[in-house]
Amino acid sequence: MPGNEFRRSAYWPAPTHSWEKPVAQKTQVILIDDIDGGSATETVAFALDGTAYEIDLSAKNASKLRDAFAPYVGAARRTGQRSGARRRRSSGDGRTAEIRAWARSKNLKVNERGRIPAEIVAKYDAAH
Repeated sequence: MPGNEFRRSAYWPAPTHSWEKPVAQKTQVILIDDIDGGSATETVAFALDGTAYEIDLSAKNASKLRDAFAPYVGAARRTGQRSGARRRRSSGDGRTAEIRAWARSKNLKVNERGRIPAEIVAKYDAAH
């Protein structure tokens, strides 16, 4: 039947053969020095004015960068966290355990962790 080949290729997927096998892939990352275009040996991360940066550098240029930062880093104070680290939020007043215990004593449903519903906090405040 003329034209049957077109219908087969347009509507049915190509036949699979037993000799077709999945192909393995290998990804190779080659670092290029962002300053001079040569070969880089490491990625240096730093932060300035609340913005985090990364730069690929050779050992020589990484040393130059660290030497340039050294007087500033030596005079600076640490913030206690690495750049980009998330801070855990707390209630601020430290009374959550007290509110949870009070709510349980009044047979109010309150989770062991997480945010305490505002209506329970309001009831606690009204009672105290």
